[in-house]
Amino acid sequence: MKKKYRIAVLPGDGTGPEVVREAVKVLNAACAARGVTLDMQEYDFGGERYLRTGEVLPDSAIEEMRGYDAILLGAIGHPDVKPGILEKGILLRLRFELDQYINLRPVKLYPGVETPLKNKGPEEIDYVVVRENTGGLYTGTGGFTMKGTPREIAVQGMVYSRFQVERCLRYAFEYTRRRAKRNTLALCGKTNVLTYVYDLWERAFHEIGSSDYPEIKREYYHVDATCMWMVKNPEWFDVIVTGNMFGDIITDLGAITQGGMGIAAGGNINPEGVSMFEPIGGSAPKYTGKNVINPLAAICAASMMMNHLGEKEVAEAIEKAVVYVTSQKLKSLGAGRMGYSTSQVGDMLAEHVS
Repeated sequence: MKKKYRIAVLPGDGTGPEVVREAVKVLNAACAARGVTLDMQEYDFGGERYLRTGEVLPDSAIEEMRGYDAILLGAIGHPDVKPGILEKGILLRLRFELDQYINLRPVKLYPGVETPLKNKGPEEIDYVVVRENTGGLYTGTGGFTMKGTPREIAVQGMVYSRFQVERCLRYAFEYTRRRAKRNTLALCGKTNVLTYVYDLWERAFHEIGSSDYPEIKREYYHVDATCMWMVKNPEWFDVIVTGNMFGDIITDLGAITQGGMGIAAGGNINPEGVSMFEPIGGSAPKYTGKNVINPLAAICAASMMMNHLGEKEVAEAIEKAVVYVTSQKLKSLGAGRMGYSTSQVGDMLAEHVS
């Protein structure tokens, strides 16, 4: 392990800068106490820059990002910018051009956090979703015919190559092996309707699993059944692997079962390159500047980042601090209802990790 890392920080829009500020505060405290140095460079990509200059993400930025060990992102989305401009121009572009082909989403209920699931607690809600992150419907394959007329046709295709599917599945099998919890990997698909794309996924899933990961138990669930069992029996899951669209949907369902967007974090992973970590929630513009937004998701994203970089001691210290705060301090995870301000939550965690 090296002890110095270069981190690009993209605070983004709305409350993004507020939660990133606290994540950086906690990161610095945890790393300083364990002999790890972070060289962090901040970038102002987001809505304000776009409104001021008309620039979303300059081409030079992609090459700059390749020079970092990781990226910490706040939130993307501005009320004065048409939806899609920033999301596609920054978030999706970084994912695609940096080939962050895995979206890693832990679904974990921390002690003291309320879940809407009856009679479920931290022991039952603790699994991970591995979402393919650069293919499927999100690639934008398709178009319009006769746009603006009564006979308008819109087509958008779910496109996957064997290469994309296989590398995602191999990552999921390896992750399940390292996690060493229930040694069970579930494929979430829709083979009864999407008979081409998910036939490819299912065949590859069983071929790879039987030949290279025989110790990993394989399960298959249709996406609608997956949603039902995530609510009724979340304890059934260990690791779930799925395509881009289904992954986007079920991870938001998972987030609400673990207490909401205020605690949910994720990583956009390129195992051979630069990865990006972020809170799952949006920019929450109505809370901007009020110092009331929950920073825990951004702090958990920072913990994921350090774990990915191999600094497990730092990552574990941050996670233990989160458990302390959720179980001992916070009244709620909701903005303005925590019993503490955004900066006070960051201060508590920074003190704990020190």
